[in-house]
Amino acid sequence: MEQLAPSEKEMWKATIKAAPLKLSDEEINLKYSKRELRIVTESNREQLPNFVDALKRKSWMQLRPFYQRRPRWEKARQSKLIESFIMNIPVPPLFVYESGLAKYEVMDGQQRITAVLDFYTNKLTLEGLEQWPELNGRIYDTLPSEIKKGLDRRSISYIVLLKESANTTEEEELLRQEVFERLNTGGIKLSKQEARNALYQGPFNNLLLDLAKNDTFRNLWGLPVYSESAETMRSPELLENKTWVEMRDVEFLLRFFALRHADNYQRGMKGFLDLYMVHSRSFLTDDITFLKQLFENTIALGHQIYGDILARPWDQGRNDWSSRPQVAFSDAVMVGLSRHLDQAEHVKHFETPRSRIY
Repeated sequence: MEQLAPSEKEMWKATIKAAPLKLSDEEINLKYSKRELRIVTESNREQLPNFVDALKRKSWMQLRPFYQRRPRWEKARQSKLIESFIMNIPVPPLFVYESGLAKYEVMDGQQRITAVLDFYTNKLTLEGLEQWPELNGRIYDTLPSEIKKGLDRRSISYIVLLKESANTTEEEELLRQEVFERLNTGGIKLSKQEARNALYQGPFNNLLLDLAKNDTFRNLWGLPVYSESAETMRSPELLENKTWVEMRDVEFLLRFFALRHADNYQRGMKGFLDLYMVHSRSFLTDDITFLKQLFENTIALGHQIYGDILARPWDQGRNDWSSRPQVAFSDAVMVGLSRHLDQAEHVKHFETPRSRIY
């Protein structure tokens, strides 16, 4: 029996269907004249001290230095940005989203903002500078007076994506994600889930991050037992694990919750997962509690039945279970089990696949 959180029962009623792929020239021209899918922006520029003061105002610009992506800029890279300002080398503009009146969310430039804020609050000690090595070891307060004056005259620019760019909340969320992903094409490219993680902060996203600490789940996908210190310090074991670095583990969890709604599947897998994240922004405390319990009960039942082969299908070529977990197989097993939790006592006494082989 399908088990849904209260808000999930109504979540697809107002969903916008994907536009048809084929339109006549007249229809295309009409779409353009209506300003559909056209971004409305404005540009702003602030001197660095004023920008930092504004960042300190509550709710002015929402920063997510710990959540935008798991690896963060190292101090040497942050220091190079400060050196660029000192030398008056042009720095690309930030891109922010207008979430409310005089309220913004960062879409591109999180790491630059964090570097500037850390330096001006004396949390960053300069290191690795090549053009100004004399400043290595300095914090903002200990800069020579002329250097400090010069730095304080520098400006940072930011482009604002205005709310007028979309007509409905769902269009707004999807358009924001599209812009965010297109902006994040340089440097270390964000994975799809890193983008969702940056854009859809809230109770459900926090739930995904929390469930990713589950020992049974981590063992299933080859992740070490959760350690707060290892994740905070980004241990070599984690940084070498692509599943963790690219947040694939979090996406696997999202797939579990979203694919329980396969009857509403649309826009391809990426688009479908994006839509679920859009709808998740309306989830309440009761929904989060329900979904947390649902996942924990499902993976516990799956582990009881399948053990460590829960996500590994039978490989006829090897005449053995697959050596690696497969996400599509895991989707099928986990979603299927979630629909039979009310029969758990009966289901878990079935003979397991492993026992039939061995």
